[in-house]
Amino acid sequence: MNTELNLDLLLLDKNLSAELRAIAEKVKLNERISFEEGILLYEKGELGYLGVLANYIREKLHGDKTYFNRNFHIEPTNLCVYDCKFCSYSVLIKERSQGWEYTMEEMMEIVRKYDSEPVTEVHLVGGVLPQYDLKFYSELFTAIHKHRPGLHVKALTPVEYHYIFKKAKIDYATGMKLMKEAGLDSIPGGGAEIFHPEIREQIAKDKCTGKQWLQIHEEWHKLGMRSNATMLYGHIEEFKHRVDHLEQLRSLQDKTGGFQTFIPLKFRNQDNQMSHVPEVSVIEDLTNYAISRIYLDNFDHIKAYWAMISRSTAQLSLNFGVDDIDGTLDDTTKIYSMAGAEEQNPAMSTQELVELIKQVGRHPIERDTLYNVITDYKDYQFPEDEKPKFYKLPVLN
Repeated sequence: MNTELNLDLLLLDKNLSAELRAIAEKVKLNERISFEEGILLYEKGELGYLGVLANYIREKLHGDKTYFNRNFHIEPTNLCVYDCKFCSYSVLIKERSQGWEYTMEEMMEIVRKYDSEPVTEVHLVGGVLPQYDLKFYSELFTAIHKHRPGLHVKALTPVEYHYIFKKAKIDYATGMKLMKEAGLDSIPGGGAEIFHPEIREQIAKDKCTGKQWLQIHEEWHKLGMRSNATMLYGHIEEFKHRVDHLEQLRSLQDKTGGFQTFIPLKFRNQDNQMSHVPEVSVIEDLTNYAISRIYLDNFDHIKAYWAMISRSTAQLSLNFGVDDIDGTLDDTTKIYSMAGAEEQNPAMSTQELVELIKQVGRHPIERDTLYNVITDYKDYQFPEDEKPKFYKLPVLN
């Protein structure tokens, strides 16, 4: 794809407004767009225009490369002390019979099931409960590393850490240092939702604030460690709230450089307290990916969760700024399916992921969590008898 030519042709379009032309020129010159221009992209940027800009940036950074990893999830519990209105996953403690609570040994059993598999990451996140405290997670992280030293532990959101550290009566800096010493390798991007209090107080008022979310990531970055970031879009927020969210992430990244990936998360309305709010279209999904890529000029990667938005939309997103479609997952996560995601039993083998990426002319790269290349699949041919292996979660009595 000649993305530079596409951008030049766009700039020659006489029907393009002066405002949108100015943004396109900034993109070509690698200049930062403003908050007001971010709003303008949402209000007036047509999808084709946004795709040209976002794909130009994507290919300037990564060419045709599209990343994925081999990972599995552990979700300790779906019980939670918080009552987020958008959440289809969690169950209040008073309804304990409808949920699950894994013991440390049950979580280690999940880890051991992958001993013969070339997975590189365990992604650990779930509900918030008192028994999952500082001591519990410190011991769990240490146990995982002792059992499999090379397995990257990406675990817990600031929502969980805020609760854990408050219960332990320690500050964020001390808490994150203790987590690193216990074996935590990186932090996922969950729990960000929308930072602006105008919206956050309506959908998630009882958990950590947007400011606290950012503070925890900042303390983690000060330790020289990396993390991801997300934004929950497509519910009651306005364009200005999305751009404010992106602006706060961009500002912290200017300060620390610790973020590596941004993941827009689509609001799904199945079985939650916001079921009356309609879901946005695929066009809005692609628009959001593209504007995120354009606005977050200091983020290396934009990721789309294929299990949340469907395989076909994930393929489309690769032309709208996205360069990562997450991992093989198998079926160890319930967070997507319980929210009404397209994939009700999210599982894809490495071969399926590679073929998905190649079908749209992209170059598949298996990475580790920190984007070190593990396998370049550009010219790789899979043996015909190679079959995907997926493991089920243990049945709890």
